[in-house]
Amino acid sequence: MRPRFEVAQLLEDKWEWVFTNPHFSGHQKRTLAALRDCRTRALGGHEEVCTSCGTIRISYNSCRNRHCPKCQNTQREQWIEARQKELLPIPYFHVVFTIPGCLNPYCQSHPRILYNTLFKAAWHTLRQFAADPKHLGAKTGATMVLHTWGQNLMLHPHVHCIVPGGGLSKNGKWKNARGKGKFLFPVKAMSKVFRAKFVALLRKSKLNISGSCYKQCFRKSWVVYAKRPFLGPRQVIEYLGRYTHKIAISNHRIEDLALGQVQFSYKDYKQAGVKRSMTLSDQEFLRRFALHILPHRFVRIRHYGLLASRYKAANLSAAAQQLNHSLDGHIADLDWKAASKNLLGFDPDVCRHCGGQMIILGFLPPSRAPPKINSILKNV
Repeated sequence: MRPRFEVAQLLEDKWEWVFTNPHFSGHQKRTLAALRDCRTRALGGHEEVCTSCGTIRISYNSCRNRHCPKCQNTQREQWIEARQKELLPIPYFHVVFTIPGCLNPYCQSHPRILYNTLFKAAWHTLRQFAADPKHLGAKTGATMVLHTWGQNLMLHPHVHCIVPGGGLSKNGKWKNARGKGKFLFPVKAMSKVFRAKFVALLRKSKLNISGSCYKQCFRKSWVVYAKRPFLGPRQVIEYLGRYTHKIAISNHRIEDLALGQVQFSYKDYKQAGVKRSMTLSDQEFLRRFALHILPHRFVRIRHYGLLASRYKAANLSAAAQQLNHSLDGHIADLDWKAASKNLLGFDPDVCRHCGGQMIILGFLPPSRAPPKINSILKNV
């Protein structure tokens, strides 16, 4: 079911304010412009006709931006399909590393440095505990996904990690996690190690961070949260689907756009996840939304250890052989039409009215902004 309201509608209405706002960077403005123009005449498209009933349909192109609420479904399913061949018949754990709010100003001013540090500190923590014979004594791996938001759209940087319940020892033997797969590593100990590693890495960066900020960091208890292990490969895939291509807010969460205000739903995790509604001015909503536009070409999904791209094939093959598990080999890369048909249950080449075949009549060129606006955007 299509949502009643969209972020694109708000961007269209408030574009003059967005474009002239000095607090938005050029990258943020270009990203917001792509979201505004997604699936509109501005990006062009094509005209189709049904060979059976003669229905004519116009389909506009998507922006394919990773921050767009309308462009994630197909990309998510394609990514998940490619990951299925990497699953082993072992427990998988969900671990979340979060940095405290006192670092949020630096996340806004230097997001690339802070977020890279978050990834490194989280992985170094997992690697240290995995290497310790008291906990595992083996080389493990992780798939990490960066999220920067809370349910109220405020800045809340954290990484979600999928960690296999075991690893390869130095002699290449597979070792299962201790605790009979019920837990991975002690959370309180991981929190302290994560805090120390993050601050140590931050001190090595070129950021001019005050001593009072570091003191505040050590006065706070940092949050490392470990959920119960997944029940099986299907639960891992479902988790990946929810988290890997998630954005700050989906269009379905927007309840109303009226009188310069935006009303949207959120889960209040301080009250056991009770669903509530929040109302913000349209400008404040867009300001919060823009906080979560990542730096240009920043990689938000990363693989480490056993799952690192360079060594993944050999590591997984060795682990699967010892676990008497057959990796199903190559899974064909699906284009967007095949992904829509096979994974989302929607065939773009079929007429919605009679089920006939749709064929392309012609292509619609993208509309262009006035030269003045184009030249300004290039210089932003």
